[in-house]
Amino acid sequence: MRYLLDKGHKVYPINPTCAGDTLHGHKVLASLSEVPEPIHMVDIFRRSDQAGNAVDEAIRIGAKTVWMQLGVIDQTAADRGTKAGLTVIMDRCPVIEYRRLGMD
Repeated sequence: MRYLLDKGHKVYPINPTCAGDTLHGHKVLASLSEVPEPIHMVDIFRRSDQAGNAVDEAIRIGAKTVWMQLGVIDQTAADRGTKAGLTVIMDRCPVIEYRRLGMD
């Protein structure tokens, strides 16, 4: 989260267990539906067996992209996201990709 914030992205931390807490100066929300503006990318930091729920919520709220972090792999959820028109990235890290593409 800190890296994306430092790159100028607007980030809303989502975690139902930590809702109401603060992370890097931002209030943690319970769900994507609480974000007060359209969401471009949902970055999923969940176990693979929980990624599908996050993808389904991203579809419901009209996100444009779903990004599953390194080690987060759920092909069925990825297929649902793609079928719904989302760009789906799986088993990758934004920090690594920024650096790989020379954007750091």
